[in-house]
Amino acid sequence: MLGELEQVLLLAILCVGDDAYGVPIRDEVLARTGRALALGTIYKTLGRMKAKGLVGVRTGAPTPVRGGRRTRCYNVTAAGRRALRQSVGAIRRLSAGLDLGVDLW
Repeated sequence: MLGELEQVLLLAILCVGDDAYGVPIRDEVLARTGRALALGTIYKTLGRMKAKGLVGVRTGAPTPVRGGRRTRCYNVTAAGRRALRQSVGAIRRLSAGLDLGVDLW
């Protein structure tokens, strides 16, 4: 089962799309959850998820905004999608029928 931060980052990568690197991922998480994550936290977690095979990484094109430095762009692998589907499904099953005072789904 994935941890909460892993779930959040996988979902943010899927939202951002092909050019998902640290800053757009951080911005997506902040916009959708209100949670401000440090870039160090994001990159450390992405490194762990890469080691687990949940995300892939490629070197992106240099950007003028980054002073010409190349970005490390992340994508969710098939294994990452499976793990996310299983994790979210487990939460849905666990919360089914509970009156939590909010509509989860």
